[in-house]
Amino acid sequence: MTKTFKTTGIVLGNCWGGGNAAYAANNLKGETKESIIEQATKGLEDGSLDAGMGFESLVGALICIETIETIEVDGKEFSRSEFETIHVGELTESEQDFLDEVWCHTV
Repeated sequence: MTKTFKTTGIVLGNCWGGGNAAYAANNLKGETKESIIEQATKGLEDGSLDAGMGFESLVGALICIETIETIEVDGKEFSRSEFETIHVGELTESEQDFLDEVWCHTV
């Protein structure tokens, strides 16, 4: 059995000139959930998690981690996925709620 991890998500950022907004996050891939969280955290710090909005700075993110388990039976591959959403960054409760609400309307 092999396990792989990939993400989709949204980032919360400070707009140029004031205010906050949410935008798509870059998709991440990794061999462990911890490596995904590490990539997301680093991406928040250096701005690379933002998939193109061009925020002045990033506040935090909601990322949905898909864990894919694949097995081979009689030469055929079968996969199953589990999903978990987590918040990354130092978000207030209201910012987390905002990202949760936005996420519910985008998937």
